[in-house]
Parts: sequence; C-alpha cells; structure tokens
Amino acid sequence: MSNQRKPHLLALSGSLRKDSWNRQLASAAAEMARAAGAEVTEIDLRDYPLPLFDEDVEATAIPEAAGKLKALFASADGLLIASPEYNGSVTAALKNLIDWVSRPDANFSRGVAFQNKRAALFATSPGGLGGMRGLNHLRDILQPMGVWISPTMLAVPSSFSAFADGALVDESSSAQLRALVEKTIAAIPALEERESATA
Repeated sequence: MSNQRKPHLLALSGSLRKDSWNRQLASAAAEMARAAGAEVTEIDLRDYPLPLFDEDVEATAIPEAAGKLKALFASADGLLIASPEYNGSVTAALKNLIDWVSRPDANFSRGVAFQNKRAALFATSPGGLGGMRGLNHLRDILQPMGVWISPTMLAVPSSFSAFADGALVDESSSAQLRALVEKTIAAIPALEERESATA
C-alpha cells in the first residue's frame, strides 16, 4: 500500500462568496480526505474566472482558466463538491465550470475530464432541507458524463448553527461527512486497475 500512489481528489464549492458556508464545508471534506490518506487539491472558483460558456468565444480562443481546470479535473481520481442551492438548483458558477470543463479541445476529448471520477456531493444552507434539491440537479448533470456519485448525498441544514469560526461544528453532520468522504475514496479503483483501464 505504501508504494502505491495516493488517490487524488479535487475539493471545491460552487459558491464564489468568500465566507460561504459551502466553501467551509468543502474545506472540511478536504481535511477529512487527507486524514483518510488521499491527496487533495482545493479549488477556489475565484482563481479561475470564466466567461459564460459561448461557442463563439470557444471558437476564438479557449479561456486559459478553462484549460487549467480541464487539466486539473482530468488528473483527479475523485471530486468533493459542496454545491449551494440557488433557486432550487446549482449555482451559475458551478454549471458554467462544468460546461467549460466538459468541452473537447486539442488536448481532451468531450467529457473525458469527468469520466470515471468518483464524487461526493454535499451542501449546506440555512434552511431545513440543507440544499438537497440542488444536489439532485447536480447528480443529474454529472452522472450522464460518467461520474460515479456516492449513493448518499449529504445536506447540512441550519448553517448558522452548524458552523462556527469557519469550521463545521455540528457533530452529527461532521460524522456523516466523514463517512461520505471515506466511502468515496474507497470507491476509487486501485492504481493498478486505473492504469489497466487507461492502457
């Protein structure tokens, strides 16, 4: 086990807001994944500004940020996505990222950056549903692209009390998030299987 490459995951939030609870939730998941033995790259969508997806823009020049994101997603084994619920669905920023990253270009075929990824989906909101409606939409977007979604999706309600000083302090939600993260990592094929599948 020690001579095997660690699974590599990306952790991100669909929120652009600096103090977003979902960004804090993504960071908590990233720390849990590291504790479980994975390597994690945390992505801040503010660091990858993207125009609204437009095929005319794409035909002229693929945005530099889109190319960087495609490379990151293609290199990852799994995804940890905190998806805020906006009007019952995913955020425009997250959907736009998915649209750009899924597109083919000179280096990547269509959707290859998402294919065979293992993903944990979770959310938090001040309301009682915790963002579950948005998670259902995100699952419907990702599954057709070949992403394996953990059967359990976590929605953390009552964000005001679930977080304190930037940390997830609700013990029940923390335990559920840890179990979800560990289940997702366990679903990632061993290195030998991954190399065989791509040979």
